[in-house]
Amino acid sequence: MHEPSGLTELVTAAANGDPEAWNAIVERFTSLLWSVGRAHRLSMEDAADVVQNTWLRLLDHLDRIQQPEALPGWLATTARHECLSLLRRRGRDVLVRDDDLGPMLVDEEAASLDAALLEDERDVQLWTCFTQLSERCQRLLRVLMACDRPNYAEVSASLGMPVGSIGPTRMRCLSTLRSLVSDTGYAFESGGGRP
Repeated sequence: MHEPSGLTELVTAAANGDPEAWNAIVERFTSLLWSVGRAHRLSMEDAADVVQNTWLRLLDHLDRIQQPEALPGWLATTARHECLSLLRRRGRDVLVRDDDLGPMLVDEEAASLDAALLEDERDVQLWTCFTQLSERCQRLLRVLMACDRPNYAEVSASLGMPVGSIGPTRMRCLSTLRSLVSDTGYAFESGGGRP
């Protein structure tokens, strides 16, 4: 029997009840979930709860995943929400003296890790959109982005495209990419996550 290795195949197989595919997904992304818990400075027990709850959320949604390539971003976002939910519950449970402002201070390291996770999620979404472009658009954009000032004569020779069609084709490809990106709900231009 052929063992699925690509993310799309793994998600499809896991959604169809394949325990090996589920285990492969868990093995591949558990460290990501633990890193989210560490970024929120959770105790080992709380981080374990976040990891377990995130896997349970995925199990609930596994048969509805339409873009398996976006799974890492979905997992990171879900784990982050689980962390924040847990911290809100803990905040209601723990009594703090008025003069103890330590828990209220912003942890710069956690904030930068959180921003990095959001950037990773954004990048996954962007690359997911990129892979939906035609093969021709993907090749053209990759070649044009490979250097700061691409030489259209060299691009023409490498892709077998007339020099005069490179610019208009590039514009159509970027327009299609913008449309795909806008459908995700992410605000890529401002560098932020979902609005």
